[in-house]
Amino acid sequence: MAGAKNVLIIIIDQLRADCLNGALAAHVDLPNLRAFMDEAVSFERHFSVTNPCGPSRASILTGQYAMNHRSIRNGTPLRHDTPNIATEMRKLGYLPMLFGYTDTSQDPRAYDPGDPALKTYEFPMNGFHEITEMRMEMSFPWRSHLMAQGYEFDRYFDVYKPVSPSGRAPRLTDPALYRAEDSDTAFLTDSFLGKMRAYASESWFAHLTYIRPHPPLVAPAPYNDMYDPARLPLPVRKDSRASEEAIHPFIGPALDNNTAASMVEGFDGLDASDETVQSLRAIYLGLASEVDSHIGRVVDFLKSSGQYDDTLVVITADHGEMLGDHHGWGKSTIFDAAYHTPLIVRCPGNTENAGRRVTLPSESIDVTPTILDWMGANVPNSMDGRSLLPLIHGEAPQGWREHTYSELDFSDPLTPTEAERCLGTGPGDSSLCILRENRFTLVEFAADLPPVLFDHDGAGEMENVADRPEYQSDLARLTRTLLRHRMRNADHTLSLYSITEDGPKQSMR
Repeated sequence: MAGAKNVLIIIIDQLRADCLNGALAAHVDLPNLRAFMDEAVSFERHFSVTNPCGPSRASILTGQYAMNHRSIRNGTPLRHDTPNIATEMRKLGYLPMLFGYTDTSQDPRAYDPGDPALKTYEFPMNGFHEITEMRMEMSFPWRSHLMAQGYEFDRYFDVYKPVSPSGRAPRLTDPALYRAEDSDTAFLTDSFLGKMRAYASESWFAHLTYIRPHPPLVAPAPYNDMYDPARLPLPVRKDSRASEEAIHPFIGPALDNNTAASMVEGFDGLDASDETVQSLRAIYLGLASEVDSHIGRVVDFLKSSGQYDDTLVVITADHGEMLGDHHGWGKSTIFDAAYHTPLIVRCPGNTENAGRRVTLPSESIDVTPTILDWMGANVPNSMDGRSLLPLIHGEAPQGWREHTYSELDFSDPLTPTEAERCLGTGPGDSSLCILRENRFTLVEFAADLPPVLFDHDGAGEMENVADRPEYQSDLARLTRTLLRHRMRNADHTLSLYSITEDGPKQSMR
């Protein structure tokens, strides 16, 4: 299509970066993602700027740090007038199509109290046109599909329980109730492929979001036992949970927040034995392989329909997953595994940089500015991220960042969390921020709690060296860097406007 410009953003929920480059890469088969990496540019030091799902997606799609958009928890509203990738693409004449979910909690000031938009944290972000609803806690189209195929279940979440093929008591690694061709991943891909064929004659924008490998960890055959738990490496962790908790007072309640049992349905009281841990890791990798197979279908469709060379394709994840590392699960923690994600970008016509690996730090807030830059659009002052196009084209921008920054809010204004109870904090000070450099990682807390400092030239995340005398100058320097980062990235939505006799004047960042 001469002159066509398409955009496809694929977000994989909870995919760790090391599945493609790192400790797990040699143990999981992801041929389609790897083939795509050979045709694209990959960012090896890419981090989510916040967790969990709703906040991380808010940051990706608005280009804002959580300290600015303030949708800091699943269920915390996002201001209704916040610019995002969908609102900006609409200005360019695009209909932003959503296949899946954005996990956006709506601004109650913009809706009547009885509006269904205020009954779920999984509502689509403003500006998106929801083509296929595929929300974790709802998923009515997929649920209807399962019913139409003859599957029987009493509760919706029963579909996430493994089922024994022989009728005995189910085991963790038994397959899901549904066949692979009827899985949530397959259903969403089928919907995308079935509906996008007619758009081949015009420019389009689509956001495709896969729930997997997000828990509950259950996979259809053959993905449920694709990997032998006994052949997988054990998590990176100290000898005991107690040793892990000794790193900092926050670690204990963080470990309690997500346990091995919380990763599955139907196994209350599940222990954290090595057998359990390795079984869950194997299922997770199986789900990652399932997503990979369907991403292969999407790429094949773009190629066979003649649209591949007209389409900017971005593949990333909203955040990572601890997967037993440091005895933890989920993503509400301080360790890199919960924030380090893949980012792979293929720009049409950039064949000279195909297969390039970028080692400069990048952040999830860079995704939206990169797309807008590629489209030739202005990046709103509200957005904190920077376009990655120069790096994608092999250039080294002057003044590029030397660190990455992430935030986590661990409060609940309605029911105090375990961390709030244990640490004596409230909604105003139950938060932390993380600054990562090449050598050091600094974690600071809003509450009166000691900092965490990891030295990656030493024991890394296995040891907190913040109280050691020889690190005090490094701690002071990093603390100043963190303060300056927050000051320099305060919200600029209106701060670069000036009201004059001739009306409002705007400067660009």
